[in-house]
Amino acid sequence: MAENLNPFEDEVQPEWLDDEITTPREQDAQPVTPPETAEVTWDGIASKLLKDNFILTALELHTELVESGRELPRLRDYFSNPGNFERTKDDTPSPTLPRTSSVQTFDSLDFARYSDDGERQVDERVAVLEFELRKAQDTIKSLRATLTKEAENEIVASDGQSKDVLGEGADDGIRPVEKKALNFLVNEYLLANDYKLTSVTFAEENEDQDFEDWDDVGLNMPKPPGVVQLFRDFGTHVSPTQETQDVSCQADLEDLQHCEMIQDWENTRQQLESKVAALEDELQLIQQERDVLSQQTVQPVKENVSVTQADSQAVEEEQEGSEAVRDRDVDRPMSRLPKSEGVEVVSMLARCLPHIVPNVLLGKREELIPLILATAMLHPDSKERDRLLNILFNLIKKPDDDQRQMILTGCVVFAEHVGAERLVEELLPQCWEQISHKYVERRLLVAEACGALASYLPPEMLSSLVLSMLQQMLMDDKDDDVREAVVRSLGLLVGFIADADKYPQAFDLLQISLRDPSEKVQRTALHVFLPSFAAWAYELGRLEHQLVHAMLRDLEDIELIPFLYISVLESCPRSSIQPDDDMTVDLTVLPPASDRLSELSVLVGSEEQLQALVQHFENHIQQEWFEPWEQLNWLVNNLIPRLLEVMMGVGVSLPRVVSALCTYVHRFCRTFGKTFTQKKVKLKFEELVDLPEECLDVQVHLGHTAITTSIVPVYASGVLLSFNTEESRKEVGHFLKKVLCTLAFCQTSLDSLRATVLQLRTDAVNHDLLLSVLWDGVVHTAAVVRATAASLFELLIQGVSETLISHRVVPALVTLANDPDMSVRIATIPSLGGIIENITIREVLDRVYMQLQTFFDDPVYRDHHAVLVELIRTLARCGPNAEPKFQDECEYYVVLVV
Repeated sequence: MAENLNPFEDEVQPEWLDDEITTPREQDAQPVTPPETAEVTWDGIASKLLKDNFILTALELHTELVESGRELPRLRDYFSNPGNFERTKDDTPSPTLPRTSSVQTFDSLDFARYSDDGERQVDERVAVLEFELRKAQDTIKSLRATLTKEAENEIVASDGQSKDVLGEGADDGIRPVEKKALNFLVNEYLLANDYKLTSVTFAEENEDQDFEDWDDVGLNMPKPPGVVQLFRDFGTHVSPTQETQDVSCQADLEDLQHCEMIQDWENTRQQLESKVAALEDELQLIQQERDVLSQQTVQPVKENVSVTQADSQAVEEEQEGSEAVRDRDVDRPMSRLPKSEGVEVVSMLARCLPHIVPNVLLGKREELIPLILATAMLHPDSKERDRLLNILFNLIKKPDDDQRQMILTGCVVFAEHVGAERLVEELLPQCWEQISHKYVERRLLVAEACGALASYLPPEMLSSLVLSMLQQMLMDDKDDDVREAVVRSLGLLVGFIADADKYPQAFDLLQISLRDPSEKVQRTALHVFLPSFAAWAYELGRLEHQLVHAMLRDLEDIELIPFLYISVLESCPRSSIQPDDDMTVDLTVLPPASDRLSELSVLVGSEEQLQALVQHFENHIQQEWFEPWEQLNWLVNNLIPRLLEVMMGVGVSLPRVVSALCTYVHRFCRTFGKTFTQKKVKLKFEELVDLPEECLDVQVHLGHTAITTSIVPVYASGVLLSFNTEESRKEVGHFLKKVLCTLAFCQTSLDSLRATVLQLRTDAVNHDLLLSVLWDGVVHTAAVVRATAASLFELLIQGVSETLISHRVVPALVTLANDPDMSVRIATIPSLGGIIENITIREVLDRVYMQLQTFFDDPVYRDHHAVLVELIRTLARCGPNAEPKFQDECEYYVVLVV
């Protein structure tokens, strides 16, 4: 560095310092002893080190002094001025290209080790030179603006000085330079006195000023002392008071002070113009270096190829393709790319895209998908294609739903264009690498990609690699969303697997997904995976004997009923009876499908074809005798008996299980039709519920009959009421009366009958039916039947409307409460308490209160232990919900009884 560039050198140095720092040979020859009177100071040492260009030593000394709290102003100002570390272009020329000041600050970086092909260094240097070019242009603009401001304020400054001399310029507007100087001093004061928050707020309100560099205030303006020093020095100045008089004189504009100001302005302008000229020279040099490096970058593409209009047009087409991504249209711009031309453009894109992608904002990277895929499709080198596809899958760190959909759309377009062979060799390995990624979004992308690409992959690859990938993710992944995406992809995958040997493996995955702890995974398995797997099992002929048989105990095969029905319809033999053209089958009686994949018209092909199959099936089985076939025999001889075994084994104390069985049988009967239900299903149930009278008492009492199991509610609600006709309602009423009497006479548990009432009361249409059955029990001649009917009224109070309770339930209970038999009266007490808990009609409550008071006041019941126990139990249950007046009476009666 030239000595004349160091602004911190002293013109005259102490003589002892020159004598002290000598060469080693001089020290050996003659030891130096400084004068005894001279004192060694840190400032002198710092001056000597800076003078002899021992910059690193001076920096270490400055660091040590700062840490010890003895900072030297000379070293602080030197190292805080970036101009002391800039070199001219003649100092150390580069062997290849001239260096700029900013390039020299990157000498410690080894650009070669960050590059795969040796061209990364050139690209980095080009980027640095472009940055220096922009920086120089900004500096030139700033200097020109400063010159303009100084020229505009020249006259204002001269007038301001004159006014200041006379003390008249105190109220004039502040100049921009003065404002920046005052802001700088105020911010410096705030930082020095630990007003950091105030300083931050002050800096945010003055965003156009750099508070760390005084040069931002003015190029040729010395830094004034601090605010504290200015305040202390203010008291030493006295504003002169002068007497004024009106006199006439001739003004001399060419006075000495004016001439000095003009001379200073000319000097400042010359200095600024020289700096502008130097910066323009440096700018020209940077432009030349950029042109040289650009030629070196383009030349390896092809020796005789230059950037032509065709290349520009191709780049414009790629930009149009990136804009189309915003509209989710990935296929259209990629289909316009040439496949036999533009090899140079493809090679250039493959080389530049790895450097472009990191510099694109994350929110805009999806717009590069068409460009990456087009380059990967057209590039001849397989390694480059793998690298581009790896960039595609790692394009976004955590892709959201829309971004994943765009990437999947691009993968589908890639599969359509390149074919199955390249899809397996290039795209599947990228999916395999991401199945254990730490980010959930990336694993979701892999799971969704397996399903989206299923129709483009070879069948042997689907049944091996892809199925294994999905199996591993389903069993190992802990995120519910990933497993749900895997189950959905499995539903798509089994539709394209041609290897029947993979059936057991796929069935195991189905069972795992149906037993998954996550509810949404189970729902997806039930609505997507199960219907797709059932269709595959039907094609393989394994629907009845393997799939339904294995899943019957899970009660999840409700969705398999449509597939069973289609299997029976299509295998039905052709009847010799000609169908009536005027006769049409009402398809609206069929139960609605839970999802689109289970709709019968979708499974068959159309509603017209479904209409023809159902009509043919009904005509065939309506014959007095018809020839059965394998699928129908499996239903009658395997499925229905197996269902009956499950119903016999399920406890009636599990209401959810009983409800599931009733729903399943009801859907089964509605699907297969009224004729099939009457001839096949109903007969199987009647064989169990119709018992001979000679062994009725013993078997019922021991609980070995069907009427004490869940067969009663299933038969009543699932079979007899499956079509809800008037005839079927009469049949249900007769069946329930028979069960009521049988259980009452046998003195056995009423759980099966209670489960039936609970199941039927959910539908308001059945309320009249249930009340009719219970009223028949009220008027029965046997006391045990009346007592049983009285205990069942409690179940209807919560589900029946208040009108029916007022007109039908309460009168029945009042009748039973006055029954001659004591057991019947006791059985009515819980039902009366249930009315107090659930009913708000005043008239009804008064009747119930009166009836309960009768139990307390009548001397007949005071010594009857069973009545008192039941009254206390009922009052303890319904007392908190009763009116305050009745609560007081209850307390009185309870105390009286005790």
